[in-house]
Amino acid sequence: MFAAGTTPAGAPASIDTSELWRRVVKPVEPFLESVARRLAEQVETFDPEIAPYARYALTNQGKQLRPALVALSAGAVGQANDAVVTAAVIIETVHLATLVHDDVMDEASVRRRRPTLAAKWGNQISVLLGDTLFAHALKLAAGFPTTEVCHAVSAATKTVCSGEILQTHRRRQFAVTRAEYLRIVQMKTAELFALSCDLGAWLGGADKPQRAALRKYGMDLGTAYQVYDDCVDIFGSEADAGKSLGTDLANGKLTLPLLVALERSAGSDAGELQRLVASWDGRHVPRLLELLTRHDALAESQRVIHGLLESACLALEPIASSPSRGALAELTRFLAKQTDGLGVLDS
Repeated sequence: MFAAGTTPAGAPASIDTSELWRRVVKPVEPFLESVARRLAEQVETFDPEIAPYARYALTNQGKQLRPALVALSAGAVGQANDAVVTAAVIIETVHLATLVHDDVMDEASVRRRRPTLAAKWGNQISVLLGDTLFAHALKLAAGFPTTEVCHAVSAATKTVCSGEILQTHRRRQFAVTRAEYLRIVQMKTAELFALSCDLGAWLGGADKPQRAALRKYGMDLGTAYQVYDDCVDIFGSEADAGKSLGTDLANGKLTLPLLVALERSAGSDAGELQRLVASWDGRHVPRLLELLTRHDALAESQRVIHGLLESACLALEPIASSPSRGALAELTRFLAKQTDGLGVLDS
């Protein structure tokens, strides 16, 4: 198990996160460029009046993490081909659709350092565009000669949306357990990571054990990623994150730091935590952080993230050594270093 302040697999502390990210994407840079071009081309398939909204959503890509996972998983067992590019485009389209909907539900105004689609054009357009992107992804999936891709994408999309519903049901429900929280995280976020690795492996020629290993890697990595993102919402800065923060608190979502503090507190602290979240106001931030610090909520959350990253690394053991496999391991180091930076103020 990794303690907060360390990185898995012996990552040197002197390496910054930008260098680690370059190591991750170096084997698949041409692939990611192909995915970006193909996504831009999808805009032309929309009605001319809708195309500007689709362009705004489809060109608002971040690090292209999920397409990178598709390519690296294919490369770890075989070779990426045009079918793998198409799979990456499908998964990224589903992901971007979820972001459009998330920003509506969270009332977020900024995503990746620019106004959200909802902030520019309103919730009605955003909800309908998100639905359109989901449908477009399934149309692309139906273009494969086998139904397996369409079935996998449909099942994963259902799981993601179901996870969001379950999370919505549990807003301000203080009896939520850590196990429930992690299950929802697996559904709403990690499922697309697992799908990325699974489809990439399958289309790259993986056998069943390799495919299962890479899916397990994706599930553990995706779970760690969402727990990290939930911590950023509380302990991060909007300037660094490039998006609206504090939306979980504003919407009454009980994420891991809050659950840890509730688990460890008793009496007046527990009651105060519940009151702060139940009637959230931005002015509550200093007091909330004081309570979270008192109960080591960040350190415990970092411990959980590191444990998930260790599990993801172990899942790669059946995969033969290669640049792509090395990049998958490097990705856990990247997220571990990001995790260790939580709550650290710039000097």
